Amino acid sequence: MQKIGWIGVGIMGGAMARNLMKAGYEVHIYARRPEKAADLAADGAVFHGSIAECVKASEVVITMVSFPQDVEEVYFAPGNILDSAARGSIVIDMTTTSPTLARRISQEGAKRGLRVLDAPVTGGDSGARAGTLSILAGGGKADFDDCLPIFQAMGTNITYFGPAGCGQHAKMANQIMIAGTLSGVCEALTYAKAEGLDWNTLLGAVATGAAGSRQLDFQGKKILNGDFAPGFFMKHFVKDMKLAEEEAEAAGLNLNVLHQALSNCQELVQEGCGDLGTQALIKFYEQ
Repeated sequence: MQKIGWIGVGIMGGAMARNLMKAGYEVHIYARRPEKAADLAADGAVFHGSIAECVKASEVVITMVSFPQDVEEVYFAPGNILDSAARGSIVIDMTTTSPTLARRISQEGAKRGLRVLDAPVTGGDSGARAGTLSILAGGGKADFDDCLPIFQAMGTNITYFGPAGCGQHAKMANQIMIAGTLSGVCEALTYAKAEGLDWNTLLGAVATGAAGSRQLDFQGKKILNGDFAPGFFMKHFVKDMKLAEEEAEAAGLNLNVLHQALSNCQELVQEGCGDLGTQALIKFYEQ
């Protein structure tokens, strides 16, 4: 069984690495804060004190970090992934990051004889724990095919989109959809409240009709219960929407709904809501 190096064990990454362990892979892990990896190490993952050590012990290296600058560091900083991976190794970035950065990693990896995929995911913390994530992949088709068993240990809807960067473009489209849908849910609930309607009754009435969506099902219920615990951090959603907006502008597009949703969420982050879940968008309408 392949030895997999895993870098980044946050809400999503830790659960995904655990599912690889359940599937029988030998998992090697690195985390800036070792305490975040303690439970995985206790269950059999091999903890390393540096990225270089983790990479050198692995045949496949997977990263799941937070922001593009983190991706830059783990791949390009001296002695990190690109400097440490052996020729022929596979590296997979599952962080949601810039398609431009994904292509850069692929190009630099190819110079070193590495096989590079970008494979961001959607499905939130619940999907990460259950192993039911949707995985959106870009890179070489043969490399994707070789990694399919690894992806199947973490997800159930696994799609190849094309060359390097295409997985990230697919994730940008996904986040644009969520931005509009979640905004619609929050605006609808705000309207219903102003008109004296009961939220629970409304959700029960419309969830199975044309207005139904996974955002309504999952985030709507959390909003009703005043539950703002993060399945996906607001600050990370802002990061994703900013990336999507940058790519859209580069393509000559003016995506008004995305722009407004981003502006609303940025305001909430500035007010201290960055570590809440995305469902905290309702707070923008309660001000």
